[in-house]
Amino acid sequence: MDAAELRQMQAPIKERYKTDPKAALITLKARGSTDSDGIACKVETGRAIAMAGLHPATGGSGLELCSGDMLLEALVACAGVTLKSVATAIEVPLKTGNVYAEGDLDFRGTLGVDKETPVGFAEIRLRFEVDTDAPQDKLDLLLKLTERYCVVYQTIKNGPKVSVSMQRV
Repeated sequence: MDAAELRQMQAPIKERYKTDPKAALITLKARGSTDSDGIACKVETGRAIAMAGLHPATGGSGLELCSGDMLLEALVACAGVTLKSVATAIEVPLKTGNVYAEGDLDFRGTLGVDKETPVGFAEIRLRFEVDTDAPQDKLDLLLKLTERYCVVYQTIKNGPKVSVSMQRV
């Protein structure tokens, strides 16, 4: 796909959102079930069922997916798609591109070993490696726009309002 094809594909969508802003408001959903053996959660991905479990650093077997890994994988997926889309739109030819995310956790927090240790990632690093002949100013723009338009990156960076509830069924 080239820049013209991308613009042609997205033009009617963008026009619709300009004339009807409410049409752009979409609720994405995820669902999981704890109805399984062991300490695990079946997550419906829309295409398959992913079994998430404890990380080996917290006693897990390592056979199930770790939700922390899944968060980083979602960041990589979103950043990669955004990078490719932006590169297409601003006509930066990518011969190859790789996206890496890594995050630092102190499992003393999640295991309650040390009440002062925060639970969650202390730091996340996102890195792109690209093979392109594009000039540096175009690469700077590519990075800036990828950061700006990557939904998962912006969500992690800006920390949206989050609510939690529980219902008896």
